[in-house]
Amino acid sequence: MKSFAIIGCGRFGSAVARTLHELGNEVLAIDGDPDVVEMISPSVTHAIQADVMDEAVMKELGLKNFDVVIVSIGTDLQASIMATLIVKELGVKHVVTKAQSELHGKVLRKIGADKVIYPERDMGVRVAHNLTSKSIIDYIELSPDYSILEIRSLERWWGKTLSDLRLRNKYGVNVMAIKRGDQVNVSPGPNDKIEIGDILVVLGSTDEIAKLEQKAGD
Repeated sequence: MKSFAIIGCGRFGSAVARTLHELGNEVLAIDGDPDVVEMISPSVTHAIQADVMDEAVMKELGLKNFDVVIVSIGTDLQASIMATLIVKELGVKHVVTKAQSELHGKVLRKIGADKVIYPERDMGVRVAHNLTSKSIIDYIELSPDYSILEIRSLERWWGKTLSDLRLRNKYGVNVMAIKRGDQVNVSPGPNDKIEIGDILVVLGSTDEIAKLEQKAGD
């Protein structure tokens, strides 16, 4: 079990808080709106109304003792930046901050955010990739250079082994796992056969993944 503090409990922050708590973690939810605090309270370990830009108040919450602090403040960029700066100065080990734009993200990184996330942008990217082909199930950008793709097995792959498909030679991607119903074959070998309904989880550079996506859409 880890301890998380979520600062800002709008739609994104509350979803993160609830999910982390459901997974068995200790979760402190912090928001300036008493109605939001009351709403999230039953779904987390503790919920507190607080002024996130007041350093003295934040210090009293003992945030430096949490494993991760997530700053998930919506459109108030000043509050987002100040809250991130305060929790870093308090000595929080790992700070994850939600950004509204690339410029906002650059500022957050400059003041010490350990990880910057772009929920709206990332969801837009995933939706676009999912719409590219009926075979594409999910797309996750690990970094600007590398991505993970979940792709439903193409008809021309059925009955063939990974060695037969030569995906690494053709596209430069690595098959990390094969999902078959409720079973997951992690690190499949070259002799593993692809069947109807299999889902392949592949890792590769963004350019290589794009080539595979294009083939899936043909």
